[in-house]
Amino acid sequence: LIVGQMPVLSKKYWENRDFSATTLDVPVGSGPYKIERFEPGRFIVYARDEHYWGKDLPVNRGQYNIDRLRYDYYRDVTVALEAFKAGAYDLRVENVAKQWATGYDFPALREGRVKKETFPNQLPSGMQGFVYNLRRPLFQNSKVREALAYAFDFEWSNRNLFFDQYKRTRSYFDNSDLAARGLPSPKELALLEPLRKELPQEVFTTEYQPPVAKDDAQLRANLRKALELLQEAGWTFRDRKLVNAKTGEPFRFELLIAEPTWERIGLPFARNLERLGIEMSLRTVDSAQYENRVRSFDFDMIVHVWGQSLSPGNEQREFWSSASADQPGSRNLAGLKNPAVDALVEQVIAAPDRASLMTRVRALDRALQWNYLVIPHWHIPYARLAFWDKFGYPAVTPLQGVQLNAWWIDPAKAASGQRDSGSERTD
Repeated sequence: LIVGQMPVLSKKYWENRDFSATTLDVPVGSGPYKIERFEPGRFIVYARDEHYWGKDLPVNRGQYNIDRLRYDYYRDVTVALEAFKAGAYDLRVENVAKQWATGYDFPALREGRVKKETFPNQLPSGMQGFVYNLRRPLFQNSKVREALAYAFDFEWSNRNLFFDQYKRTRSYFDNSDLAARGLPSPKELALLEPLRKELPQEVFTTEYQPPVAKDDAQLRANLRKALELLQEAGWTFRDRKLVNAKTGEPFRFELLIAEPTWERIGLPFARNLERLGIEMSLRTVDSAQYENRVRSFDFDMIVHVWGQSLSPGNEQREFWSSASADQPGSRNLAGLKNPAVDALVEQVIAAPDRASLMTRVRALDRALQWNYLVIPHWHIPYARLAFWDKFGYPAVTPLQGVQLNAWWIDPAKAASGQRDSGSERTD
């Protein structure tokens, strides 16, 4: 399956070239489109290859219908949106909740010349969240990690920042049939029971759900629960500060971020932690410094997302195995070292069929959930697309979500001049 996802490249072309070098030479490829022209930093145009070797294969039927595809680059998201409204390009995928909710009120959309649609998918959302660095002594007690999750008010953020567009993530494979739900099945238990001593007992007794705070009263109850857990972990409230009961050391840590946009998420979280006597500082650094610090695990907490596919495999070793925890640059950013998780990862990789894979991934999911590696964030189970009404597309959206390769130009719509004048580009 993994080999089948790799492109076919020309050995002759690359044998005397440095594959890792940056270049503006147009490479020899093997896909349905060829690079026709480009201007670095501005645009690239792909032309359909009429002699594409795979055009008549059944798997490609109905795909690659558009003769030329042009991608324009914009340095500013606001400028990019305004260019779309002016008809400078045909289609955009919207990734900003506020833009989707408030940024598309313009004449062409009201008149039906622009469409604003969502396309559902059943792909694993992966896990995005505030990631603890378990290498830090502060976060090595699971009760501490559990407690801090009660101070993150997702419902407030979704309501006030995201226009109620997101769903709370609870599984590392959310939005798919790989996600663990309910209690473990008999087949899952057969995998989990031999590992019981290395797993939190909740894996066997409770479905994981992140804390919910629908109103201020529920948030106050959550903070009380957090304080109880922190006290059980050896922390005490003294002079409005949370300190270690033995050493008197205050509870403080840093959330490292590379994008200032995360401040609007982090600051409300910090205010709730302050009510517990915890000091969380936000530190924004440039992308190079951020990458260096993350690669060397020099952080207390970061925001990160582990993407997942419908066929999890050996990448799970890189994400969760004890062997990867101390390898600089690995994606085991949490620093997890757990023999049970190691064993479950190997079970996933060795799954002989789809049914076994699903069972093994769900068992792994439970082990990860109850280790409290992250404070889960959110996801959307659909893609948000805005486009000038010149396209046709399949009536049924597949499991994988919207497939733009299967869209086509509708001659009747294109002839009616749906897109604003001045939109044709000749440069």
